[in-house]
Amino acid sequence: MRTISKKLLSTAAILSLAACGGSGADAGAVESAGSSSSGERGEVRSISAKDKRKGAEAHPQLLQEFGGAYTGPQSAYVVRIGQDIAVQSGLGDARSDFTVTLLNSPVNNAFAIPGGYVYLTRQLMALMNDEAEMAGVLGHEVGHVAALHGEKRQKAARRNSILGVLGQIGSAVLLGDSALGKLGQEVFGTGSQLLTLRYSRKQEYEADDLGIRYLASAGYAPDALATMLESLAAQSAIDARVAGRDARSVPEWASTHPNPVQRVSRAARNAGKLGVSGGKRNREAFLRNLDGVLYGDDPKQGVIEGNSFLHPDLKLKFTVPNGFGMQNGTRAVTISGSAGQGQFTTGPYNGNMATYISSAFKALSGKGQDIAYGDIQRTTINGLPASYATGRVNNRNGQVDVTIFAYEFSKSSAFHFATLAQAGRTSVFTPMYDSVKRLTTREAAAIKPRKIDVVTVRSGDTIDSLSRKMAYSDYQKDRFLVLNRMRSTDNLRAGQKVKIVTY
Repeated sequence: MRTISKKLLSTAAILSLAACGGSGADAGAVESAGSSSSGERGEVRSISAKDKRKGAEAHPQLLQEFGGAYTGPQSAYVVRIGQDIAVQSGLGDARSDFTVTLLNSPVNNAFAIPGGYVYLTRQLMALMNDEAEMAGVLGHEVGHVAALHGEKRQKAARRNSILGVLGQIGSAVLLGDSALGKLGQEVFGTGSQLLTLRYSRKQEYEADDLGIRYLASAGYAPDALATMLESLAAQSAIDARVAGRDARSVPEWASTHPNPVQRVSRAARNAGKLGVSGGKRNREAFLRNLDGVLYGDDPKQGVIEGNSFLHPDLKLKFTVPNGFGMQNGTRAVTISGSAGQGQFTTGPYNGNMATYISSAFKALSGKGQDIAYGDIQRTTINGLPASYATGRVNNRNGQVDVTIFAYEFSKSSAFHFATLAQAGRTSVFTPMYDSVKRLTTREAAAIKPRKIDVVTVRSGDTIDSLSRKMAYSDYQKDRFLVLNRMRSTDNLRAGQKVKIVTY
């Protein structure tokens, strides 16, 4: 969540822009958008002028949605490898036909859109252990574009009235849309949490096959995509445990990729069928380029520490109940759990809380819709003037309570939660509402960015000793093992390169 208040832009608008080719963002995986560049069975054509125009229109908005381009020295490396693997698709004749971007996002994500635009987040890059894994993920995303999967998914989205962002949630609830109105699903969308249709199993397998083919043709080990998927699933399990959720939940990048376990084994088998022995991994070069990359949240946009969100510039903090997870986006913090959904965000404030709450409800209800809400109640939370109101709406799954709980931080600055819960169960969020408070200057100054530190194993180092250097107070060993794709029974050897997360 950025320090500068911005009007909530509809990711749905970005979706329609990019989909004039399609965009499936995860913000759960913008995932690739459709393209007219190729057919499903290899009849590849060059990137059309129409696709280039649409991609160029969507690109700046996607950058804004995903935290902007990462400016570290890793960017040039990602661009080079991304272009190398993208040209294997045949969508473009030259590396310059592809615009590859490393995004400053703490979400494990990668995607591509028509026009030759390919994206990878720094967080997903940090989870990788060699260059081949990075090429495999990027090749998979380009494969979705090459096979027109996004275009087909957009047609399905239009048939099912899928809307993707907070600004459209209310109308979906009021209209009774079963996909967005159903509690227990991640119905709120930010730059990092857009609800999209899943790719079909056939489409997933096809993109895997294309990604593996691109790896082999570029000289990489074709099983790299399988090992990356394995790491991603393991990271998801840790994230779920930290948030008190089911450890079997699906990781961000895989949220639109069904059957991840089956895909790991299938990708490994198909890589073997290519008959390619070996293939480059380029682990040393990858780790050398990865060293120092920002890891986790950028403090400029606030950080998530366990169940708490802290923003050093805004000097605020709140905590979600056990069983709820958070996703920090550029415009809002998304809160999700089986008992409800929510966002913490902001809007224009002129000192009139009634007007502020009314505007928040209008943003939820969508164009041409209204949510009738009760009297605005006033209270004080940890010294902050606060106001709240609740409305009840019907959908196909029953009644839903919609609550706006707002806090005045100054006469020109306010923030609020927008939450959905089953009727009569809004109290599940009461501890969260009551947790909002100001940070002291000292507390804000203590919030530091984390980064990847590539270290050389010395004689006597063990997994346990290196794990204790991880900049976390919980799951240190688990995080170390997943980050380095290791098992607890593995032995380290002197001179080996490993990743740790430090401040």
